[in-house]
Amino acid sequence: MDHLASLRDVEHTPFWLDDPRRPRPAPALVGGTTCDLLVVGGGYTGLWTALVAKERDPSLDVVLVEADEVGGAASGRNGGFCEASLTHGLANGLQRWPGEIGVLERLGRENLQAIEDAVERHGIDCDWERTGSLVVATEQYQLDGLAEEAEAAARYGGKPLLLDAEAVRAEIDSPTFLGGLWNRDDVAMVNPARLAWGLKRACLDLGVRIHEHTPATSLDAHGAVVAVGTPYGRITARKVALATNAYPSLIRRHRPYTVPVYDYALMTEPLTEEQLASVGWTRRQGFADCANQFHYVRLSADDRILWGGYDAVYHGGPVRAEHDRRPETYATLAEHFFTTFPQLEGVRFSHAWGGAIDTSTRFCVFFDTSHRGKVAYAAGFTGLGVGATRFGAEVMLDLLAGEHTERTGLELVRRKPLPFPPEPVRSIGIHITRRSMARADLNQGRRNLWLRALDRFGLGFDS
Repeated sequence: MDHLASLRDVEHTPFWLDDPRRPRPAPALVGGTTCDLLVVGGGYTGLWTALVAKERDPSLDVVLVEADEVGGAASGRNGGFCEASLTHGLANGLQRWPGEIGVLERLGRENLQAIEDAVERHGIDCDWERTGSLVVATEQYQLDGLAEEAEAAARYGGKPLLLDAEAVRAEIDSPTFLGGLWNRDDVAMVNPARLAWGLKRACLDLGVRIHEHTPATSLDAHGAVVAVGTPYGRITARKVALATNAYPSLIRRHRPYTVPVYDYALMTEPLTEEQLASVGWTRRQGFADCANQFHYVRLSADDRILWGGYDAVYHGGPVRAEHDRRPETYATLAEHFFTTFPQLEGVRFSHAWGGAIDTSTRFCVFFDTSHRGKVAYAAGFTGLGVGATRFGAEVMLDLLAGEHTERTGLELVRRKPLPFPPEPVRSIGIHITRRSMARADLNQGRRNLWLRALDRFGLGFDS
């Protein structure tokens, strides 16, 4: 079957959001209000911030505003990999914070367990599965890197299992797999939209006031309080947590630290028992390959395969809905899918979608405060925020409280990454980097002079 025919009937909407259980949006804020804590943004970062704030102090008056609907952006359409890593993987953390990576790995595992505990405590129905995940080698040169990664993970408390070709194909059967590394405990698979909706319900149950379709348009300090404007009124708060991620920050000086890149994914129709048996996959781990331009792949609760990644496209400028569809990327993803799983010839894709995520030059979250500590900010998760956003919420609340904690003492928290340069240098640099990474994938992983220079200065761009 022509791989393009598999795309004939796709719905151009994120699979997770195409759900009859999608809750009705909360009413927009009409008129002004006051509160102790205002959270701007209804993705994971904002939801966790509101929830943890109420769990820490039930008497706190917390308001959350969201410009669209809770979970309607990256939090509701991602791959659903909830990882322990706070640093976009151990390798990135080792490169940037070698002196505190042991602490970061421990805090990451504690954070993942706290998410699992919250899912259970609040009765969140989000298909939570603590399956772990696989990294698979599809080129011979990648095998040495897997062995090094296994050794490093074990050194910092991980429980990796290195697999040869036969062993990895016994887990998930693809003729392209030459080896793998199974992280057996530090990743959970989750329905991302239902996690967001469950966090929304938990916040409401604890008394958080949520207003959707309420964009925050301005932020100004007025003595001991902060005033945030909306189209229908002003909110006055003692503290403000900004959780806007890929969208422009209300604080202008923060904007150069993130850029929106666009990630795309396909979802198959449900596999039959025979089709699923041809792949194996009885332990339901998610997996990704080792390339710079990597794919991320997992099973849904109803045995569909999500196939995403590879292209991470920077279109320049602010987030725009017209970039959410990219047929040429869908065609590339479909071709790669059938190369990986030729035994699934004839399977069709039911959904194809895309959208913006934020990235920073260090590939993971950074923090800042402003307005004499009354405003805190977290952004830059670079696609690995399903788990790390809860940690980001804890840090923002610590910073707003003026508390010196183990979290706020981290270099990860105290120092920001280098900002992206202004346009047009930004676009030129990002496009050169993407081409260089693609070339490295075709050249045994060898990094050219451009990529080596970025490595030296702690810069980069990750798919």
